[in-house]
Amino acid sequence: MASAAFSLSPTTANRPQHSTILITGGASGIGLATALYLHTPKYSNNVVVLDRAQSPPPVPELTNSSRFLYIQCDVTSWQSQRAAFAQAANHFSHLDHVFVNAGVAEIGEQLFTDHRDSVGELAEPDRKTIDIDIRAVGDTLKLAIYHLRRNDNKKGSGKGQGGSIVMTASLAGYLASAGAPLYSAAKHGVVGYLRALKGDCAKVGISLSVIAPGITLTNIILGRQEGQSLQAWGEEMQKRGVPINDAETVALTVAHLMGLGMQANGNGYLIQGNRVQELEGGIARTREQWMGREMLDLFRGGRNAPLFPNKL
Repeated sequence: MASAAFSLSPTTANRPQHSTILITGGASGIGLATALYLHTPKYSNNVVVLDRAQSPPPVPELTNSSRFLYIQCDVTSWQSQRAAFAQAANHFSHLDHVFVNAGVAEIGEQLFTDHRDSVGELAEPDRKTIDIDIRAVGDTLKLAIYHLRRNDNKKGSGKGQGGSIVMTASLAGYLASAGAPLYSAAKHGVVGYLRALKGDCAKVGISLSVIAPGITLTNIILGRQEGQSLQAWGEEMQKRGVPINDAETVALTVAHLMGLGMQANGNGYLIQGNRVQELEGGIARTREQWMGREMLDLFRGGRNAPLFPNKL
């Protein structure tokens, strides 16, 4: 049975307070909306934004604040991300929450459109979508766990006290999107990270969750007419029956998951039409319906076997 959908507002979102939050891809769109909400003065949070842009977003309430730090970072470079995380942790002494948000949309058509290289051979596909939307996510997860994990066993950075990691998946990470196979595959991978890591993350005091927004009004949107504003495009899509999110609603959902702490571990929040619904619990509760009793029993019978060495 599915959980009930709900709405969030700035007053009902269970946001963190007096915390240090790092956001990748935070100079625009959902990342910037999240940074602005979490930086609200009455919450007393420190906010660190990592983004590939050379300069921070031109938002005075952020750039003029001692509780804000901008670090230019290429998430596809391990060295760049590693240095940025270290700078953030040193600047504010530690990290409490990480929003793994940097991403891109599908880049061109890679599977059915044939391009030729300089000698006439079939050209290598453009893998930027995979590199940014799933490979770099793994690097961010590694660094987030390193800096957040509790210091019970003298592992990680030595400064971690637990915390939360929220990852940006997508509706395409659950249902896939025709015409965006690389993006869909990457976002399915984000959900896969959630399911594979939630148990071990809990053991070191880290809550791991995902958001899965449907169409959200950000500059990542493709298909606008020349000169058409984002708002006008959204209004046109709504008239055609497409549920549209505001970036601010997605930001509230991210903050809410962080504020829930370990209660949010393993959660996957679908966001459509500015409404929110938790998916992972319903998927787990209905396993017999989509696996069948025989396959579910076979799975349960062998799931505790030592198939993979556990690192903890």
